[in-house]
Amino acid sequence: MLCAISGEAPQVPVASRKSGNVYEKRLIEAYISENGTEPTTGETLSVDDLIDLKSPNVVYPRPPQMTSIPAMLSFFQNEWDALALQTYTLQQNLHQARQELSTALYENDAAVRVIARLTKERDEARSALAQVDVGRAASAATNGDSMQVDSAPLPQRIVEKIETTQASLSKTRRKRPVPEEWATVDMVSTYSPKSTSEPFFPGGTVLAVHESGDMALVAGSNGAGGIVSLSENKLIHSLNLGKGSATSGLWAQDRAVVATSTGLVKVFDKDQEVSSFSPHTGSATAVALHPSGTILASVSEDQSYALYDLESAKLLTHVHSNSALKCAQLHPDGHLLAAGGADGQIKIFELKSGAEAATFELGGPVESIVFSENGIWVAGVVKGSSAITIWDLRKATEIAAIDTGSIINSISWDYTGQFLAAAGEQGITVQHYAKASKQWSEILKRATPATRIAWGKDAQSLVAVNGDGVVTTLTSG
Repeated sequence: MLCAISGEAPQVPVASRKSGNVYEKRLIEAYISENGTEPTTGETLSVDDLIDLKSPNVVYPRPPQMTSIPAMLSFFQNEWDALALQTYTLQQNLHQARQELSTALYENDAAVRVIARLTKERDEARSALAQVDVGRAASAATNGDSMQVDSAPLPQRIVEKIETTQASLSKTRRKRPVPEEWATVDMVSTYSPKSTSEPFFPGGTVLAVHESGDMALVAGSNGAGGIVSLSENKLIHSLNLGKGSATSGLWAQDRAVVATSTGLVKVFDKDQEVSSFSPHTGSATAVALHPSGTILASVSEDQSYALYDLESAKLLTHVHSNSALKCAQLHPDGHLLAAGGADGQIKIFELKSGAEAATFELGGPVESIVFSENGIWVAGVVKGSSAITIWDLRKATEIAAIDTGSIINSISWDYTGQFLAAAGEQGITVQHYAKASKQWSEILKRATPATRIAWGKDAQSLVAVNGDGVVTTLTSG
């Protein structure tokens, strides 16, 4: 009795009801599930048409090579030879893999060394470029010829705009009364957190409040920024800043301006980038706006500052100094640019000519600077310091040193020049200057961590952002 499919004696025999043929059960079931017919006749066949047959167990004879001791020894020898050959092949493959890995590691090490050397050469070249002495006579080997690097004179129309703006503002500055709607000392002294947003942009490196008082420009260290509604505490426009982190920002009327660590200065109209400037070879650390609203300044770690015309979206001039510049502020009359240097100096540049008009020693890398609206004071903070130092521009002397008791990251003077706010990781303080007594006093101290701070409209609020990107608004009542 043999299987009609395999031709061998079946282990589990079954017979077809229709043809009577005998099959191995597992083979015929597999055939039926695939074809649905009987293999010998082609008739339709199902599993139900199979009949189990009873038969004695089949004992298969041993293969010829296992019927004697010599044959078994020969069989085992063949198995051993195959195993030895397989082991040898594996060892050969392992040796080849080790050689390939060694070669790959050597090539990787060589590539890393080359990259390190090129990076060092690049940094040395940047450092050499940054230390070029702009506008001064070169060494005797140049026969006395002087070299200028991007320091082009300002167009006459820009010079006239600077002069006209200065003349207009300086005449009325000292006579301006405090606006009636402006916050009073009693109001500011009661300010406390009234609203807190969700985290927007980690790092909290940029904060600028729009003149309307409801919008704030916020950005962080992850290459992203946006425009936030303060009344609703929500993001209304996202800004794509590209690679690197945001370092500084401001409002130019209704346009947002942001400086980045890649050296770019970008201008946005809502969420659309309308212009971009890239004169710097190092990080663009700060931007400042001229009172005319159409001239923008930026400073950089490449030891230079640049001026731009926002109306034509063109670079006006690029002036180098003798130190990396970390922060900047334009004078309220628009004729001076103050830049804080990594060498511990506040450098005052004459905007029309680019000449360095004065320097003030702070004794350490300058973290933040700001002009008072009265036009005669400038305040600065050293990185990691808790003190605010104030100078009188007319006398070129230090007139006050205010210790807030905690490390300061940012300072902001209000429009009237009587309130000076400071922000740090340990909280916010506000110093008040009383004209009658000519004394400074601390009128507000809140344990609200902040990296940047700004005054709201009419100083009716203080807006702060912390390292997590959370925006907090402090008001009275």
